[in-house]
Amino acid sequence: MSRRSRLFVSTQVKDWGRAPLARVPDTLFVDFLVVAGGGGGGGTSTNQGVGAGGGAGGYRTGTTNLLTGVAYSCTVGAGGSGGANWTSAPGSGSNSVFDATTSAGGGRAGYSGTAGGSGGSGGGASTTLGAGAGNTPSTSPSQGSDGGTFPDSTPNFGTGGGGGASAVGANGTGTTGGNGGSGSATSISGASVTYAGGGGGGIYNGGTRGTGGSGGGGDAGTTTSRNGANGGTNLGGGGGGASTTTTGAGTGGSGGSGVVILSIPEGNTATFSGGVTQTSTTSGGRRIYTITAAGASDTVTFA
Repeated sequence: MSRRSRLFVSTQVKDWGRAPLARVPDTLFVDFLVVAGGGGGGGTSTNQGVGAGGGAGGYRTGTTNLLTGVAYSCTVGAGGSGGANWTSAPGSGSNSVFDATTSAGGGRAGYSGTAGGSGGSGGGASTTLGAGAGNTPSTSPSQGSDGGTFPDSTPNFGTGGGGGASAVGANGTGTTGGNGGSGSATSISGASVTYAGGGGGGIYNGGTRGTGGSGGGGDAGTTTSRNGANGGTNLGGGGGGASTTTTGAGTGGSGGSGVVILSIPEGNTATFSGGVTQTSTTSGGRRIYTITAAGASDTVTFA
């Protein structure tokens, strides 16, 4: 046997029974935006109560280093329902999630005998019990702002606006409903878009309604068209509060649904579980996925 043959046999014997080496997963940096569902605005009854604005959904951005071939959680929160009348509770928004990042749903507007709800941003006040707190639970940077207060002042009893991602909801006054807090802008999608504005606060028998904050906040109702406007779909805006008169009532606007946006290097791709609704595009060397619907058990996997 030649020396070369002996080396070949030795190598083959040495490798017998050895398991193939597993491929080490690659890593990639993922830029993300996670916006939760907005809170619902308050409703009114005839000659009773004034609807406050709902708080915007929590707004969080960042960059994380993840592995390919691993499934990561991905959920888009729904907006909360608007109040049907003065004694009916509006709904708070639902959380949105990507991997380890959770944005909290926006707080519902206050209503009969109840303070505004806390959440990503807080719901506005329609009683002297107070507005909801934003950035709840606390994150750094802050995911949202407090709702505006209700001073219980004549003649028009303006209520508080819902908090937004970058500003508190304005307080109501005797003649004006509080404007919703402003949202925050990001260009993660390839163009600048503002998300997570608070809903405007309503009025009674005249005065000036509160307008929704930039980023999908719903306007409050007027005293002729009393229903509050819904928050912006996939913007996480709070619902507008209803206004009221001595002869008519209105319903609060529903909060807008949230969104998750993921930006990865253009050479990578993402696949999603069956419950996800998403679109993709490319811009500036990045592949961008905008996820507009995803349930609690849905996932994304990168390659």
